[in-house]
Amino acid sequence: MTRPLNVLFLMEDLCFGGTQRQTLELARRLDRKRFSPAMLTLTGATDLDEAAREAGIRLTHLGASRRAAPLFFLRLAAALRRAAPDILVPCTALPNIWGRIWGRALRVPVIVGTCRGGGGPKRQHERWLWRLTRHMVCNSEALFRTLQSMGVPEAHLSYIPNGVDVDFFRPGDTDPSAREPVILCVARLARDKDHLTLLRAFELILQSRPEARLRIVGDGPEEAALKRWAQGRAAGARVDFFPGGMDMREHYAAARMFALASVREGQPNVILEAMSCGLPVCATAVGGIPRLVEEKVNGFLSQAGDAEALARNCLRVLDDPQAGDALGRAGRGRVERDFSFTAMVEAHQALFERLWREAGREQASAGRSGEQTA
Repeated sequence: MTRPLNVLFLMEDLCFGGTQRQTLELARRLDRKRFSPAMLTLTGATDLDEAAREAGIRLTHLGASRRAAPLFFLRLAAALRRAAPDILVPCTALPNIWGRIWGRALRVPVIVGTCRGGGGPKRQHERWLWRLTRHMVCNSEALFRTLQSMGVPEAHLSYIPNGVDVDFFRPGDTDPSAREPVILCVARLARDKDHLTLLRAFELILQSRPEARLRIVGDGPEEAALKRWAQGRAAGARVDFFPGGMDMREHYAAARMFALASVREGQPNVILEAMSCGLPVCATAVGGIPRLVEEKVNGFLSQAGDAEALARNCLRVLDDPQAGDALGRAGRGRVERDFSFTAMVEAHQALFERLWREAGREQASAGRSGEQTA
């Protein structure tokens, strides 16, 4: 390569969320001698804009508010022309739909589709739209298998697990067993995360452990409904809501354990962060979570929507704090071995360069064929 490749990450927004934070970290850590990262969002300014600019990432917005711009799907074409990416990486549903359509129409050399959340294959119409990509990246083995079942060839797919900064997310100064019995959930307040099942499980936990507290950290469309639920029940007095943010370390350091009740997932960043901070995890066995949480090794799993089972698992940790510490240490070791940011970034860089070379060879071959025909 004679110049850095222009890599454009097309995002719906840069709100606090797992996909947004993971994509920002990827863009920030790309080798600037080989890649020139930029971001384009369908909204106006949101939570992570300042962090993106501080990282030297070119950032453009199609909108002026936290909602997708009116008629963004028409305005996107001109924005992509101006950006002139070598590699287009759409993230989340709307960008994966419209970014692929316009990217193919504008002949962007390399379009790398992404599929991260558990509901992504359906929301992104992957049964049909995978064909508009040169390659697809998913962050869990479960999504890899789902996309294969939809007809995506294995050679067209890469599984690249999320990464976590193990130096940034470190165990606290005290073992979890020495802390107050705080159950922590860090997750966007959206239906896929099923906070209501977690709240119902917490009601059951309080019957045995009335001193427990539930700390919910995040923002999202379900915030008002969840707070109403808590306000209308006695258990709500033991539930604390905190806004999302870039740095969750103070929350991990205050918790005895981490819980997540999602009904759909890819590979949740927050579980990796919690494990990196030495917390035992109780979560639902959906998407890529069983790849992270090994039963009785670093946490416990339950079925989605089963508040009683989730409550039993949480009580196993609360009732045996020292065993919980052992689970947390095992989780930390697992993250250090298998889920570093370095491995995640290197895998993307190698993929981007390979796809760029393939596109160049195809273009050269087409040029030679055209000369021979003429």
